[in-house]
Amino acid sequence: MITRGTYFQNSEDRPIVYGEVEVYNTPRRRLRGEEKKEGILCETVCTGFCGTDFELMHMGQRGELGPKFPAGTQRLVNGHEGVVYVPSENRFAIVLIRGGNSFDPTRYMDDETYFEYGCDQEDGLMVEENYYHPDMLLKIPEKHIQGKQLPLSLAKKLVFADPYACMIFQLERMEDLGSAQNFRLEMAKHKCSEAEARAIAKENIFSRVVIFGLGTTGMFMGDLIRRSYPGAQILFVSRSRPEDPKVRFAVTKVKADYVENNFDTEAELADEIVRRLGGKATTFIGCSGAAVEHRIAFEHNVLGNNGIYNSFSLGPVVSFKTMPFGFKNHLVFGSINFRQDHMEKAIEMLCESDYDKIVELVDLEDLKRDPKGLYENRIYAKGAPLKSMAIWKENYIDRSR
Repeated sequence: MITRGTYFQNSEDRPIVYGEVEVYNTPRRRLRGEEKKEGILCETVCTGFCGTDFELMHMGQRGELGPKFPAGTQRLVNGHEGVVYVPSENRFAIVLIRGGNSFDPTRYMDDETYFEYGCDQEDGLMVEENYYHPDMLLKIPEKHIQGKQLPLSLAKKLVFADPYACMIFQLERMEDLGSAQNFRLEMAKHKCSEAEARAIAKENIFSRVVIFGLGTTGMFMGDLIRRSYPGAQILFVSRSRPEDPKVRFAVTKVKADYVENNFDTEAELADEIVRRLGGKATTFIGCSGAAVEHRIAFEHNVLGNNGIYNSFSLGPVVSFKTMPFGFKNHLVFGSINFRQDHMEKAIEMLCESDYDKIVELVDLEDLKRDPKGLYENRIYAKGAPLKSMAIWKENYIDRSR
């Protein structure tokens, strides 16, 4: 089917373009052991712009996108955040992004395969229409829609379903790993059972948390930690000014502290982080996309003994010296994505949230006219809003709500 939208290609000058593009109804498997199913035609209602889109554009500029293209094509329709309308079922839906020939496509094994709408081997949402696996069109609670149109405020909240679900996954992973990493320390300290020690270790891994980078993922991670662990000390670190609206929103939302990275040296920044935390971090979450985050944690000793380093950034190389790393018993992990239950939980939580306050609209005509310029000069430029969203079908949006 021929439709219109944005797509990435390997090109130094035109890594992202808008125009006619052919999308295919390729039979897909949601999980290993299930039958392949053809997709259902859906109309794109609205899409959010993710940092992954920006990184994919850069990969296209470097000629590195080949493995990401759907089979038989030389381009990838991007977009993995947003809301679609399913005409055959007369309802709105959130697309579950990842599936494949694996038992859990978010943590696939070496002999398993996966695909991701808009990210990897399958076209995504930034087109007027596309096909999606029928079992991967997740429901939005009807009570929040109340009619044939989607309230604009709800649409803005729901563009966060993918990253919020990913942070639910991150929290689960840190809980699992924190419990396993330090339960023997807690058993020795408290003279308690293994089960009691695991519960203590799970909570204590969030005693002093550094979130390095203040995008939406960092803010969501702080929000979820605060909800689950009210006693956690959470410190955001970024280059934004403290009076920046996104900083004020995040700090207030999470009840967190904040350090502006405006120091002359990394050592000074590290000292300030430790001072503000009242000790070294038990968990360090790197989500800034900058290489400095691992140096602050390891070279400048901000991450304490037995602590966890959660590498969530895409792009930077993480390195550390093996001698202190081994003796300090650090745990480094990287784990991206989520399960379907995480996405369903995220949809429910976001419907009740106030995250629409941090989403700004971009004109679809501006995206059509110059997608690369819009990405570079507005959506991902310095001083950009925390989140940008485009409306593709105005007739499905109620701007009065």
